[in-house]
Amino acid sequence: MGVPPAVGHVIGQRTLGALRGYFLGVTIVAAFNGVVVLIGALILDIPLAGTIGAVTFLGAYIPYLGAWSAGAFAVLMALGGAGPDAAGGMIVVQLLANGVLQQLVQPFAMGAALGIHPLAVLIVTIAGGALFGVVGLILAAPLVSATIRISEDLSRAEAEEAGAEEASDAPSRDPVSPGTPQSRQGGS
Repeated sequence: MGVPPAVGHVIGQRTLGALRGYFLGVTIVAAFNGVVVLIGALILDIPLAGTIGAVTFLGAYIPYLGAWSAGAFAVLMALGGAGPDAAGGMIVVQLLANGVLQQLVQPFAMGAALGIHPLAVLIVTIAGGALFGVVGLILAAPLVSATIRISEDLSRAEAEEAGAEEASDAPSRDPVSPGTPQSRQGGS
């Protein structure tokens, strides 16, 4: 990377840590959404409720677009399997799971996992998607989190290094000064 090994180690560890944290947060939110949709599908007596829950879980790994795709899949499955009333009910369940209820869980999951504000996650995810497509959607938030933590670590290390240099530049105190009896003994 063209940096000292210690700096490269900090960068690598923080980036991997941010990616792990991001996917942990996504998994928590995905499991929550999948369970809510599964329970809703079971209550509405929709065939293949497990499949709908699994697709909802997996769709949550693709930010924003995955929820819409999984929601459309669930509504179409409900329409085909149980009729228009069940499809209407599934729309309500999807809006609850991916809207109101998710907003209660996501700030805790992502905030704890990434250490950045949920609004920042939203903004960088949209920007990453606009610039780099699906890969940008997935990697934008963890890379921003890693960048913030790396810069904090490097700033802290620089401050510690400056403090250590100041301490080494301070005049050292010799325990034996020239006027003490020990220094006169050596000359006799």
